[in-house]
Amino acid sequence: MDAKDTPAHHTGEVTLRNRIVQAATAITSTNGWSSVTMGLLAETIGVSRQTIYNEIGSKHQLAEEVVFTELQHFLALVDGAFQSHPDDLVAALRTACRDVLVRSAESPLIHAIVSTSHGARHELLPLLTTQSATLIDTAKSVLQNRISPMTRPLAEKELATATDVLVRTILSHVMQPSASPDETADNMAWLARQLLA
Repeated sequence: MDAKDTPAHHTGEVTLRNRIVQAATAITSTNGWSSVTMGLLAETIGVSRQTIYNEIGSKHQLAEEVVFTELQHFLALVDGAFQSHPDDLVAALRTACRDVLVRSAESPLIHAIVSTSHGARHELLPLLTTQSATLIDTAKSVLQNRISPMTRPLAEKELATATDVLVRTILSHVMQPSASPDETADNMAWLARQLLA
């Protein structure tokens, strides 16, 4: 996905696009992504199918919108963690990791994405795995901007590498948890301390 095609999530206004994405998210969370059709979305929102196509484009573009809208919720948790710990990088990262993992564990959408049922594995999952470059780049940019003023002096390449490791590790735990959110957050805090503190 080119930069010009990256879904926009900078407005709090409930636009038609927002309503379409919210409806698609709700249907996916309940019945799986394969249940999402332009016709069902049109019926749910009260507009024509052509209006859905005109606003969103293809179903693949809708999938990107759904995933990137969910990403914004996670990035808001990261921002909140750093605002809560403005002078403690490791504590901020630990809180961010824990909050992200708690939300992912409770998210019906994430559960639907990683589930092998409803055909979700074949359509939404790649956006978090094999086709996740844009998602990872977005998360890395946000995290790196937060980390940079708080860490010891690092070359730009070193900071980018450390951020890449943190983002990919957290994403792997979102997709396949191996411990409780608290335990994983403690492990991530240790890793951040080695890399950055």
